[in-house]
Amino acid sequence: MSYKTLDVTIENAIAHVKLNRPDAMNAMNVDFWHELPAAIREIDAGAQARVIVISSTGKHFSAGMDLGVFTNPKSLPLGGDPGRMAENLRRVVLQLQDVFNTLEEVRLPVLAAIQGGCIGGAVDMVSACDMRYCTQDAYFTIKETQLGMTADLGTLQRLPHIIPQGMVRELAYTGRNVDAQEAARIGLVNRVFDTQEAMLDGVMQIASQIAAQSPLAVAGCKEMLNYSRDHSVAESLRYMATWQSGMFRPQDMMKCFAAKAQKSVPSFDPLLAVKPLFGE
Repeated sequence: MSYKTLDVTIENAIAHVKLNRPDAMNAMNVDFWHELPAAIREIDAGAQARVIVISSTGKHFSAGMDLGVFTNPKSLPLGGDPGRMAENLRRVVLQLQDVFNTLEEVRLPVLAAIQGGCIGGAVDMVSACDMRYCTQDAYFTIKETQLGMTADLGTLQRLPHIIPQGMVRELAYTGRNVDAQEAARIGLVNRVFDTQEAMLDGVMQIASQIAAQSPLAVAGCKEMLNYSRDHSVAESLRYMATWQSGMFRPQDMMKCFAAKAQKSVPSFDPLLAVKPLFGE
């Protein structure tokens, strides 16, 4: 597919999705909200990639929601009966949430490479990624508070599972900037790089390490980690047992043993492509 707001490539089993509106600080316009989930789902369904890297272009990763979305009468219900308007607005928020939910729901790990500002809705997006990396000049802002609203697309639900609860509350209540060093210290990002070029090189190396593993094993890790985050230990252990009884097959393990004995690199079959329901 071709996109107006994204540049998508797949190479060496790594899908690279770049936000590509640098002149607009990669603000999330109407096209973005349609294209991001479509691109992520297409990558996952095609099974040509084993990991997804999301990066950006220009000085800033993303300025968050494009203000044009708020002022477009086709985007948001702005008049009429208050009850019906509120019900419809709730549906719009749920649809927007589903865009970033896609990053969690796909089988592939999603890595975010962040430079410059990661503001508002961009924090919602990277919170839904598996891992985050940034440059020295990066900063993160839960900007919605300063705009007189509450962040509503996942930041407040996901960040408490990534950084300490008290820090989430401080950042949400104040809307202050978090620089790269603080982001690393509190665990918001895994690593800080000097430049964007160094960051992309480093993140691609990590992505290559992931892509070299059994894609079935990696998909199982993501499924279990997400499930465990949202359930008790007992429930998660039971689900793990059920998953393992159905998904574990010895072929990939035998390939690992054989490669180790031969001092070579194992080669794993890709996951099966996900076809449309009853499609050919």
